[in-house]
Amino acid sequence: MPEGPSVRKFQLLASRFVGQVVTKVGGSSRKINVNDLNALRLQDSRVHGKNLFLAFVAADCPSGPGVGETALQREAVKRTRSLVQGGQQQICAAEACLQEEELQEFRNSRPDAPVAGALGNWLRFHFGLFGSIRANEFSRASKANKRGDWKDPIPRLVLHFESGGFLVFYNCRMHWCLSPVADPASDIMSAEFHRGQALDALRTTRPICYTLLDQRYFSGLGNIIKNEVLYLAKIHPLTQGSLLALSHLERLLDCAIQFSSDWLQSKLHGKGLHLQIYQKEQCPLGHAVTRETLGPSGGLKRLTWWCPQCQPAV
Repeated sequence: MPEGPSVRKFQLLASRFVGQVVTKVGGSSRKINVNDLNALRLQDSRVHGKNLFLAFVAADCPSGPGVGETALQREAVKRTRSLVQGGQQQICAAEACLQEEELQEFRNSRPDAPVAGALGNWLRFHFGLFGSIRANEFSRASKANKRGDWKDPIPRLVLHFESGGFLVFYNCRMHWCLSPVADPASDIMSAEFHRGQALDALRTTRPICYTLLDQRYFSGLGNIIKNEVLYLAKIHPLTQGSLLALSHLERLLDCAIQFSSDWLQSKLHGKGLHLQIYQKEQCPLGHAVTRETLGPSGGLKRLTWWCPQCQPAV
């Protein structure tokens, strides 16, 4: 599923339409009535971890100059660009953290449609495997399915705007909420990311690869980022954080932030991501890579790749 840099890019795509009114809707979602979005104005966009939040209000609510670039739109773009320049990231989680996230969603969710004219009508998007957003284009089949059919992906939601542009959402869950569920201190792509809190989380007896996927401290950091930064920092995934020197943990944190920022920039420039260990049979030095499914007992387990020579056990 999309990790933090991908969702940041999704937000940048959506922010182009902030201030515009939805003129037509479509999509296959059964979680919400997509027609409720018709004639609403996209007021704001925010992101936290792998979740995107879009705010909608009645079209006659004050929002500035309509189709042109509004202050809200400029601020949304400014937020995303500042993350690229500042160098910070987000995605995935241990099962306990996913349960906590779902509990927060339940407390803030609202099954009904937005109230006309009310502020704070947020639609939350949680993307699944191969989930994505496209602007002014639909996704096309790149290969035949198991039946041999060339069928294009079916969008969950399509929003057409007054400017003539449109947004297409694929493989995502949606529900209305009262406000975005977000803690910037845990989001490593946020300017408010709390390094001290993250370091405290890493300095425990838990295996380091478990902690990196803990969304309470590393919101949005997912399996690709986990594998890559552990290799870059030359740390064995099962090493207990309490056994590592503070300088090694600082190095790991720096790698996570830099890798996430570089990944976002590569996405914004249409470039592919150069992976060193994830899904590889050899590391860049030619050593054989070990692959194993790792995770806490009774929790979510993820495929993990590491080089026993470059990342020796402590």
